Amino acid sequence: MRESFTAGQLRLSFLDFGGPGLPLLAFHGHLNEASVFAPLAEALAPRWRVIALDQRGHGESDRAQSYQRADYVADIAAFHRHLGLGPVPVLGHSLGGVNAYQYAARHAGQVSALIAEDIGAEVNADWSFATQLPGKAPSRQALAAALGSTAPYLEASLRQFDDGWGYSFDIDHTVRSHQALSGDHWSDWESVTCPTLLVRGTDSEVLAQDHAREMIARRAGQARLAELPAGHVVHVDAPDQFAAAVRTFLSQLPAV
Repeated sequence: MRESFTAGQLRLSFLDFGGPGLPLLAFHGHLNEASVFAPLAEALAPRWRVIALDQRGHGESDRAQSYQRADYVADIAAFHRHLGLGPVPVLGHSLGGVNAYQYAARHAGQVSALIAEDIGAEVNADWSFATQLPGKAPSRQALAAALGSTAPYLEASLRQFDDGWGYSFDIDHTVRSHQALSGDHWSDWESVTCPTLLVRGTDSEVLAQDHAREMIARRAGQARLAELPAGHVVHVDAPDQFAAAVRTFLSQLPAV
């Protein structure tokens, strides 16, 4: 079910995949939106109920004036308050992964567990990819064909407009968000105190193996690493393995 709420002056949209399970908040990466987590929600049901946010500038949520780190974290805090939930596990991919671990670091009492998918504690975001995406196309099939091998990763973000098919994000806003994502976030990563699963794609061009292992080492005893046969978008390249890793991690949490 799609719903919305107001955070500051922004209207933010989210998908509650429903069911009787325990809530799990999910945050997508750049060029994507909440609906990308539909397969994961199905795989984790009925034990877990996935609630995924269209983050600012993405999907059905409003475009914003600012895409700084504090903006995204504040949105998650507002989202969590709107849902009226106690401490919950949070999961995030790429952009959403940094947002998730920064929220866990800065609002420790609200997060019972963290799953970060293929993103590091130091980020050098490549925004040039967004500027190279093909423009509007007359049909969904034509746009997917123009995207080529990238199409499966952006499938959830394709939209029909009056003048053809495009994306549920704006390129210029995506570039600004990418630029604001870059930086050294070690202090936040090291400040997280809840049980943590870091998922890395073995063919990832974003999260190097050495960096992932250093992230685990700096949080010895609190964090574990799962490396799966995938690229950067693990939940698309290896959906079954990703869901299994998440399910196993969640099942081993204390007092759950």
